[in-house]
Amino acid sequence: MERRTLLKSLPLGMIAPALAPLVARAEAEAQGNPARAASNPGRFTEPARDLPLTADTDVIVCGAGPAGVTAAIAAARAGAKVRLFEAHGSLGGVWTSSLLGYLLDFDKPGFNQELVKRLRQRDAVNGEGMNGLAYQPEEMKLLLEELCVAAGVKVQLHTRVAAAHREGRALSTIVTESKSGRQAWKAQVFIDATGDGDLGAQAGCEFEIGEARECPCQPLSMCVLLVVKDSAPLARFIHRTAPGVNLDDTKRAFRAEIQRAGVTPSYMMPTLFPIRGNLLLAMMNHEYGVLAYDAEKITQATLNARLEIHRIVRGLRKLGGPWEGMDIVATPEQIGIRDGRRIRGRYVVQKDDLVRGARHEDAVVRATFPVDIHALDKKHADGGYTSSGVKAQPYDIPLRALIAKDIDGLMMAGRCISGDFIAHASYRVTGNAVAMGEAAGVTAALAVKNKTAPHDVPWSEVKPVIEKTGKPV
Repeated sequence: MERRTLLKSLPLGMIAPALAPLVARAEAEAQGNPARAASNPGRFTEPARDLPLTADTDVIVCGAGPAGVTAAIAAARAGAKVRLFEAHGSLGGVWTSSLLGYLLDFDKPGFNQELVKRLRQRDAVNGEGMNGLAYQPEEMKLLLEELCVAAGVKVQLHTRVAAAHREGRALSTIVTESKSGRQAWKAQVFIDATGDGDLGAQAGCEFEIGEARECPCQPLSMCVLLVVKDSAPLARFIHRTAPGVNLDDTKRAFRAEIQRAGVTPSYMMPTLFPIRGNLLLAMMNHEYGVLAYDAEKITQATLNARLEIHRIVRGLRKLGGPWEGMDIVATPEQIGIRDGRRIRGRYVVQKDDLVRGARHEDAVVRATFPVDIHALDKKHADGGYTSSGVKAQPYDIPLRALIAKDIDGLMMAGRCISGDFIAHASYRVTGNAVAMGEAAGVTAALAVKNKTAPHDVPWSEVKPVIEKTGKPV
């Protein structure tokens, strides 16, 4: 029966109730809400809504890990108005929220030098020189906050990027989610320093992850801060503290003790690092085959890793001797992720770059860390990690690898830059991430100043600004 015939056949008092669902559906359709307008099992379409929009910023950095916090400070020091968004409750990312505890491939000019010098002034670094240094995570948190405040960076914690929108080819607006709800933010330049390439993916950029597009990828690991009664009797188990002892030997000795305690660690080269006095840091576990953007699997990996840590520490404590009284100070809020999205840029750093020691005129950093691929599954866990037969020469990472290919106004810094699986296994460490962040921040600031896009900023203009603003204190 047609609607018109149906309505004519109804008593007057029943016409309004009969019209109600039709009106509601029409309103829903008009509001662009097909989930309310029609049944669509397994899907829900959010109603369109207006969001508060803030447009008082030149550069927006998403992610405040080593790359992101450096990018924000560098951009602000170069004259840009900067906002820095971080999903967790402190700045520093893997340094602080993941309790990484040590600095790798850090012998670089610029902000790397400044950071180490400031940490030394706080008695917060353990070790000589610039490489393989252990640091105090709480001091790192405070130092990064102070540096952001001094540079004029507007920091917002507990805030995650949730969406990205373009105007033509240019990224123009992002949406964040926090306790304040959904908020929209405009800027001229955006920097993806999320580690996992969240912003680039939301903006529609091409990306890769792991060996293929969706793994196999490097395992996750959870670090832990430990306190012992006396670290001296543990010297032969502690990374870099026993003169003349092979580093792998300290790991094997530590693994033997864990096994003597009745636990076979999921990471077969567990490591103890000295932080300060009787405060140590350990990495003892692997969680295999977990996609960096699969929240359910990362949650399960986190639960597994924390349980394994407690089992190991309880077992060691029961051994007595130098392990007597060992206790957990803290486990991190974020499990350590090695392998996230790699956003496609205007240059892709590849295995061949490492083998031949590539040189580029727009080199933002010369990476020297070896290829470091942790076992991709339990079947190959015995070796702990491998270089996959690739002997890396010192090689340059060009600015082009930090600039998104598929969209204008978007840069990347840290492990989500443009590279292949092998290259990423070398450049992903934090000393390189800091240098990338410094270059991205200055390039973004100059793009704003010149009213252009990052890909139009020549390296010849970026380099002297980095050298000026990145001098050690």
